[in-house]
Amino acid sequence: MDEKIKELQKMIDESHSIVFFGGAGVSTESGIPDFRSQDGLYRQEWKYPPETIISRSFFDANPQEFYRFYRKKLIIKGVQPNITHYKLAELEAAGKLSAVVTQNIDGLHQLAGSKVVWELHGSTLRNFCMKCGKSYDIDFIAESENSSDKLPRCECGGLVKPDVVLYEEGLDDKVINGAVDAIANADMLIIGGTSLVVYPAAGLIRYFKGKHLVLINKSETQADASADLVIHDSLGKVFEQIKVSKV
Repeated sequence: MDEKIKELQKMIDESHSIVFFGGAGVSTESGIPDFRSQDGLYRQEWKYPPETIISRSFFDANPQEFYRFYRKKLIIKGVQPNITHYKLAELEAAGKLSAVVTQNIDGLHQLAGSKVVWELHGSTLRNFCMKCGKSYDIDFIAESENSSDKLPRCECGGLVKPDVVLYEEGLDDKVINGAVDAIANADMLIIGGTSLVVYPAAGLIRYFKGKHLVLINKSETQADASADLVIHDSLGKVFEQIKVSKV
């Protein structure tokens, strides 16, 4: 492992436009569970698999059950960034990292200090009225559990929806274009904490034409064979060993 860390450090040192593409594994080390993980009590509480509950058709047909799941599984209070978030922000501040492309919806990259973050699947921190467009914060969604119909209602009466991309919904064009542009112009792409099975997000890595492709994940992925360096370990253990120097 020491040799792989040294190789990663060398790649980072000689790169000037790094993009980090991350998934759930980045945030699990902050205590945010992967919403797809189902423990032994899951079936006792939920009648549907998570992918069904957070689909647009389910949201439209059964909003009360959607929000019951959403509040319990996707609104996590008091969570702080971890070493990976902070190290990526440090790399950006040093002029080494040009962007973070994330599949996560928790806003932890920005909380750690990252400025250029392309949130492919949106954010739980942003919510909007589907009728008038008024914005609401995450607390409004959480506290709506106490309303008469347990739904977050705008003052105009419209239903407030999280600004997250549900299954069956398309990704935001502006975000996609920003992420593609960042990846296409990167000289190094670090993929971390993702199994690369969620599309179309996972397909964005095909736009990378740079010099170094690195994959850091606890388990194997379909892109392992294409990477210049593969490290099967936790992101925190890897990034805590990386030293950042300014360009």
